[in-house]
Amino acid sequence: MLKLAAQIGWFVIVGCVAAATHWAVAVACVAIGGLVPLLANVAGWLVAFCVSFAGHYRLTFRHQHAPLARAARRFFTVSALGFAVNEAAYAALLRATSIRYDILLALILVGIAGLTFILGRYWAFRRTR
Repeated sequence: MLKLAAQIGWFVIVGCVAAATHWAVAVACVAIGGLVPLLANVAGWLVAFCVSFAGHYRLTFRHQHAPLARAARRFFTVSALGFAVNEAAYAALLRATSIRYDILLALILVGIAGLTFILGRYWAFRRTR
């Protein structure tokens, strides 16, 4: 039970750093780069993926000893799935609500986290096939 609690703790820490990175890159791309929010969201996700994978591989799921290349491929799949849900929800909610784009993105990023933990723990970073 302590191992799971520690794993969840690291997941939250790494996830918060990755989400903050995603959010900051996306907002900077809009504010400084002049990109539309949906395109800026792609840039944010790509940068945050690197932060997320490194942190989860080295900290959150380190005790599972998954091979690096396989874990990277699988976690990219998990992350891409989460991002597809993120982008679809973001696009729909940008049109359907008057919530500011930056607040809306933060809410969506938090909502995807649970799915990422479950798929990461039981598939992406699992040592055995």
